[in-house]
Amino acid sequence: MDKLLNNMDEPQIGGIDNNKINIHEYYEVEHWTKELHTTIEALKLAVKNVGTSIVDIKRYLNNN
Repeated sequence: MDKLLNNMDEPQIGGIDNNKINIHEYYEVEHWTKELHTTIEALKLAVKNVGTSIVDIKRYLNNN
């Protein structure tokens, strides 16, 4: 588990941005659905409503 947490600071394949999501990249969608404990549909709806900022997406998901 510690190794997993330490690897989160390292660049991933394609370099996942910790501030924004590219909803058109499957590996980013997969990463953020797991990280945010949500579904693809909910993530896409959040992006549609608030944009690609992870901070804004988290806020949206927590309020809906």
